[in-house]
Formats: sequence, C-alpha cells, structure tokens
Amino acid sequence: MTVKEIIEILDGTIVYGEEFLDREVFKACGSDMMSDVLAYVKEQAVLLTGLVNPQVVRTAEMMDMKCIVFVRGKSPDIGMINLAEDREIVLIKTDLEMFTSCGLLYAHGLRGGSGK
Repeated sequence: MTVKEIIEILDGTIVYGEEFLDREVFKACGSDMMSDVLAYVKEQAVLLTGLVNPQVVRTAEMMDMKCIVFVRGKSPDIGMINLAEDREIVLIKTDLEMFTSCGLLYAHGLRGGSGK
C-alpha cells in the first residue's frame, strides 16, 4: 500500500511529505505508547497514534518507519514537523479514531507490524 492510498482510505490530510506519496508501506501499528512500539514492532510500518510530541517522530525513526498518521484530529506542532522533515518521515492527520483508522487499513489489506 502506498502513502497516497493511506491518505485516501483515511480521508487524511498530508502535513509533511507530499514528495513521498509513492512510498510503499507493508505493515501498520496503532499505539499511543511508544514503549509498545519499540517492544513489539518488528517490521517497517506506518505508525498510527494520537500522541503528539517529538518522541513519536524519534520512535518512528528508530523503527525505520516512513509514515506517521495522527488520529482523532490531532496535529503535530512545527517542531515535530521540522523533526520529521529532517528525517524524511511523512506526517498525515485524520479526524478518524484510532480503532476506525486501523480497521479501515486492515480492511484494505494492511496488516499488523508486530512480526507475529
């Protein structure tokens, strides 16, 4: 699935990374606890979260994630956007809740990134 498809499925808005819309994403992870992302995500994935702080971008970078989706209408601040830009991590926001967002991506073929 491409980043562009994720945006369409989630009726999302791109915050940063329009030049990376053709990137392929193979797995997904939904969590507001970055410690869980670090502990359980074993493959490159898109991260869905309602948490908006710089640690989200840093965690995504450590896990080689190329895209972060902020759910529940959350928006990253300029510091997070600059951090993502430096690391070429796409930022998307959607008004959908986490459960709905994960369900829609799953229904369109994206699976969990837990390595299980």
